[in-house]
Amino acid sequence: MAKRISIINFKGGVGKTTLAFHLATGLERFYAANVLLVDVDHQSSLSVLCMGDEGWKSAVGEKRTVAEIFEWLVGNRSGSSRPSDEIIIKGPLPGYPRLDIIPSSLALDDLEIQLTTSQEIRLTSDEMGSGFTADWDKRTSICRWIEGTRRTRVDDEYDYVIFDCPPATKIVSQNAIAASHGYIVPVIPEAVMQRGVPHLVNLIGFIDRMICRQSLRSPQLPRERRGRNVWVRNTKFAGLVVTSIKSGAGGYTKSHTTNITQLQEDGDLGRHLVRPFITETTLVDDAQGDGVPVYDLSESAKHDLRDGDIDRTYEELVDNIKSRIDNL
Repeated sequence: MAKRISIINFKGGVGKTTLAFHLATGLERFYAANVLLVDVDHQSSLSVLCMGDEGWKSAVGEKRTVAEIFEWLVGNRSGSSRPSDEIIIKGPLPGYPRLDIIPSSLALDDLEIQLTTSQEIRLTSDEMGSGFTADWDKRTSICRWIEGTRRTRVDDEYDYVIFDCPPATKIVSQNAIAASHGYIVPVIPEAVMQRGVPHLVNLIGFIDRMICRQSLRSPQLPRERRGRNVWVRNTKFAGLVVTSIKSGAGGYTKSHTTNITQLQEDGDLGRHLVRPFITETTLVDDAQGDGVPVYDLSESAKHDLRDGDIDRTYEELVDNIKSRIDNL
């Protein structure tokens, strides 16, 4: 069965997409793993990074995006069944044949409003509707899509499924949490993180409990129609990844050094820290601007730059994250 992991944080600009991209490509490159990326952020940055702008636009035009799972639920998609594996884009990134993606689309933001405001959702002919059933279905649509293994076979064909979540706990993010065995939180070492991360952890626990209550209150639907074989009751905190540390004279800047020290000394958060920490460098932006991970940077591109070993840093980080994920 695939290990499923969400990359999530309330805060934008902390490197969620960069981490998801390098984790996925690192697992494929160094461990020959079969990896499925699922972009549930309507901004679609990960999709464009993996597919290029034209490839992404083509997938959106062909309705081969994660939005189709929710379009069917709210009745926007024609046909009597949910989308199958036609929404998976196979091997979009040159050199990474075992890495696939379900891209996102801007329509996902509009769907979020429909999912939030509507109690009327589409049910198949053998299902009965209720308010609790509607709430359950809204938050477990991705679980139910994955569970359709006769068509999608996601759990059979992939070693890892990685969700890139938007900077909010929207219903689409809750779908990722419901399907994930664990979650990774990337953070910049700022003072606010020591307040924000515990709040996020508590909220994800609340989401787990809420979905569980909805499950108990919606017993009328057959088990195989409900995504319960995929739904994870207790999504675990798998790791805290420190990104974009600013360098100063002889090390990190004073504020980042202070915040990292406090984080390491925090008993609850410190034990979730995953090393090594990622220093801010233009090399990551340069690589992603070329549509590749830092592992594919040429030696000449790294020459004479202080952070020229960033590829090895990410490789070590991926190794340590993999150990945590595998132990979930």
